[in-house]
Formats: sequence, C-alpha cells, structure tokens
Amino acid sequence: MDHNKNNGSARTAGKKEFFLVRWVRRLFFPNKELDIYAEEQMQSPLRVVARNFFSKPIAVTALIVFILIALFVFIAPNFVTLDLGEQDSTLVFVSPGYSMLKVPAELEKNGVADIAVGNNFSVGADKEGNIYVWGKHKLTKVIDLADIPEEVKNAKIVKVAAGADHVLALDDRGTVYAWGNKRLGQTILPDELESNNRMHTFGIKEIHASNQFSVVVTDDGRVFTWGNDNLADIDYDAETYDGHVVSAAVTNFTYVILLDDGSVSIGGFSPKFTVQKIPEAVKSGVKSIVGTSNTIAATMEDGSLVIWGAPTKGENNVPAFSSPIKEVAGGRYHLTALLEDGTVVSWGGNRYKQIEVPKDIGEVENLYVGSFQNYAVDTDGSIHTWGLKGFLLGTDGLGRDVFARLVNGGKMTMTIGALSVVIEMIIGIILGGIAGYFGGVVDMVVMRIAEVVSSMPFIPFAMILSAVMGTRVSVEQRMYIIMVILGILSWPGLCRLVRAQMFAQREMEYVVAAKALGVKEKKIIFSHIIPNVMSVCLVSITLAFGTSMLTESSLSYLGFGVPLPTPTWGNMLTGANNSIIIQNYWWNWVFVGAIFGLACICINLIGDGLRDALDPKANGR
Repeated sequence: MDHNKNNGSARTAGKKEFFLVRWVRRLFFPNKELDIYAEEQMQSPLRVVARNFFSKPIAVTALIVFILIALFVFIAPNFVTLDLGEQDSTLVFVSPGYSMLKVPAELEKNGVADIAVGNNFSVGADKEGNIYVWGKHKLTKVIDLADIPEEVKNAKIVKVAAGADHVLALDDRGTVYAWGNKRLGQTILPDELESNNRMHTFGIKEIHASNQFSVVVTDDGRVFTWGNDNLADIDYDAETYDGHVVSAAVTNFTYVILLDDGSVSIGGFSPKFTVQKIPEAVKSGVKSIVGTSNTIAATMEDGSLVIWGAPTKGENNVPAFSSPIKEVAGGRYHLTALLEDGTVVSWGGNRYKQIEVPKDIGEVENLYVGSFQNYAVDTDGSIHTWGLKGFLLGTDGLGRDVFARLVNGGKMTMTIGALSVVIEMIIGIILGGIAGYFGGVVDMVVMRIAEVVSSMPFIPFAMILSAVMGTRVSVEQRMYIIMVILGILSWPGLCRLVRAQMFAQREMEYVVAAKALGVKEKKIIFSHIIPNVMSVCLVSITLAFGTSMLTESSLSYLGFGVPLPTPTWGNMLTGANNSIIIQNYWWNWVFVGAIFGLACICINLIGDGLRDALDPKANGR
C-alpha cells in the first residue's frame, strides 16, 4: 500500500513537473503551429477574413489583375508622352501595328531602284522592275493600295510616287500608272498624258503624288497636274512655263517649279499659299528643290539651303554640315540631307523620332524620305530605316495615339474613382459611426440627412452643375468637382451599413468594458468599434470604387465629365459612339472597352470574394 502511495505521489509530481515544463515552454517558447481551435481563438477578424479571401482563386486572380491594371495606368504615363494638342490629318484611323518600316526582303535582295512614302504606307521598286507596297496600305474595306493592277505588275517600274491615298508608277517606256482612291480624280490622268501612255510621244522626267493631287514633269519642260483642285492649288500656266520647267516640288496643298534659268516660281497664275510667295534669294542660282508639308527647301549652287513657307516644326533650323550637300529630301515636318561624304543629317519635327539618324548607318548612297519615315540605302545595298514604325493600338479620328490616351485616360478615371471613394468612406464611416453609437435624436438627424442625399439623382444633378459651370473652370478644377460630388452623394449607403454594424457592436463586452474603464466615447467609436466593422465595410468600399469609375465614365460619355482633349476612358468611348467607327475602326473602342470592363469585373469579383470571406459560414470546418 505504501508502494502504491509512493507511486501515486510520483505520478502527481510528474504531472506537476510536466505542467510546469509545458507552461514555461508555452510562455517562452510558443509552438509555431497551434491546434485548430486555438488558431481560431488567436486570429483577429481581419486575419480570418484575409485567410478566407486568399483561399478563393477567382478573387485572388481578380485582385492580381486589378493591381496590374492600376500599376499600369499609374506608372506607364511616366514613360508614354501625351500631347493634348496632338492631331494630324494624315494619321487618322491608322490600324494597330508596327509595319510602316517593314521593308520587303525581296526589295532589299534585288536592289532598290526607288522608294516613295505616302501618309501611312510606302511603295518601292527594285532594279528588276518589280513593285512592292508595305505599311498601312488598306484605305477602306474595298480600297487597298496593295492591290496592284496587273498592267503594273507586268511592266518594268523605274520610279514610284506615293500620295495620301493613291500611287503613281513610271515604267521604263515612259508610261504612267495610277491606282488607289479615285473619288476626287487623283487617279484619272489628263487626256494628253493618257494619250502619251499609248503613243509615247514624249518622255517623263519626274512624277510626284501628294494630298489628293499629282504632278508630272516631262523631258521637254512641261508640267501636267490633276486631282482635287478644290483642296489644292494645281493651276498651271502652260503659256508662260512650257519648255522651261526642270523640276517640281510638292507640298500638301500646292507645288512650285524650278526653271531652266535657275529660278523658282509658282506653276499657276497667282499665289494662294505661303510657299508660293517666292523669296528673292531663289530667283537665281537654285540647283534643286524639295517640299515638306508646308515648306520648300531650295539647294543653291553654292551649297547653301534656302527654306521658306510655314516651318512650324523647325524645318528652317538648318544644322551645320560636315561636307557639301549632295541631296535633300523632305518628309511631312522634317528634312533629311545626304552629304557628299556619305553621311546623313536630319532636322525639323521629331515627334516620331524621324530625325534620329541611326549611328551605324554607314556610307549612304541613296536617300528616300516622306511623311514620318526615312529610308537610306548604303553602298552595300542594305536598307536602313528610322522614324514612325506605327502605333501599338492605332490612332483615332484626329490622328491621336490610342495607347497614349488609354494609359493617361485610365490614370484620370481611376484617380477620380479612388478619391471619390475616399471622400465617401470618410463621410460615411464618421456619420454612420456616430449615428449607430449614440442612436436617438442623433441617429434620426443623420438618417434624415442621408435620405435627403439619397433622393438626389446624381447624373442629372451633375449634368446641371456641369452646364452651369460651362467653361469657367479648368479641366483640373472640373475633375476635383466631379470627385467631390461623387463622394458627397455616395456616402448614404456606407453610412447605413456602418450604423447597422454599430448597433450590434456597441452592446458587445469589449465596449462595455471600455466604458467601465472610462475610455472616451470618441476613442471607443473610432479606435475600438470601427476597426472591428471595417472588414464588413471593405465590400461596400470596393464596389463603390467600381461604381465611381462607371459614373465618371458615364458623365464623360454624355459630355458632362472631364472635357476633351483630356482623355478619360469615358470620353474615349464617346469618340467611338458612331456606327462607322464601330464597324470599320474597331481599335478605337475595343481596347478601352476591354480594359475598362476588365477593371470593373475585377473590382466586382474582389467585392464578392470579400463578401464570402466575411460570411460566418465560410469559417466552418
């Protein structure tokens, strides 16, 4: 019996010792892994919500995608330049892609005979007489400049010229071909020129194509012009100039001629454009002439350059040359010169890096320039290109880069949505917390105010306010006003949610304990109760963000939000509100609609995930 007693005492001592060891271990060396019930007890509500949320693959995927979209629209504008004044009639509705400088391999292999650059496409002829078209050559659903006529394919082409929407080609027999858009007569040759195509009674020296008109210079010093004479001044004074024309240069709206006495003159009867006001410096001693969109550059016998017209992009800022000029070619807003030592120099507008000559270009033999593109053929026959390659997401109806506007417009839309939600959250949580905690008269007053605000129709109210403001406020001020209005008129829903949660939380033990300890009511509300109800509010706040973005876009779509040219996703979709654009220029609405829709779907999925994570049933084992 004593033996049993001793054993019992030993067991009791062992239990005590085991308990003490276990207590010390739990106190100073806690286990990293707890049993399931201890884990539930020790986790905070937010940790439980986070664990439940991140166990849902769809919600997590939506969160990741939304974060990537947000990072994209807030970081990319630092690298993508947006010029609010950017527009160019020659770059209207350019389809997505970087194909403008993709020279066909066969052209380089066979050797370049000639290259001409149109608005968004290029045409080339090789030394075997074959012709090639590349770039954005599809004008409409039925007009494609790459549909080269069979007679042109069968001829040996030696020269080409590219206009805005048509192409000219000259074969080795002196026959001129034209194809493309013929609506304004730009492909309909004059009768005498058409007759020469059959009889070959005179030779052709030069062919030029421009904005819906063309110019041909013959070997015997005559000029033929045809095309849209309402848009361009293409008159020709045959009686005065026949037999004396050496060369011609075209701009977007007219042409000038170089005469055999070394002077430059207009081809018509009276000057109508700036470039037709010929300066005294080019009344003699001119070697050659070329044109840009609005200027003419004349190379003088002494090697100097004289530039006149409307040099809006710095075309007249001629740099210093390392050797005499061999040849000068003109693009839309820039000039490129080939010097006698084989080097190339470009100057003028650089919106699309058209004057950034590659450093490894080597010794250049021939130069071909137009629009925003440059082609240089070196002594080895290799083709070097620089300038506008194209647009990642195409351009809109004003020639603006859709990608740049999409990025910067997303930043504007998401900023308005985020800040309006912050305003809504501040007002809703404060008023909802006060109303729910104090109840009584305070609750009644707050709820009546919420009902009044809720009864105000937001979009009609914002439209009226926008009409009243008119143009008296700047774009930034209008953006701030939209944020404030969105926040002020959207808080009642969140306020009611917080109020309901406060009713439940204010009777909890921790609140009673805080009151018993003398904690101030302000601290009880905002330091103890509000943090415990924030997990529930997150769902409402998340969905409110998407709603605010949609509302801002709706206002911009209706013309009462952020005004153009400042982009938002809403006013970008407004620009695509046209059946012609929807059917023919899909890139104007597909990309912005896709990213906007994806962002809103992700926000809704995140909200659904948070709602499910807050559901007590989600914590069941």
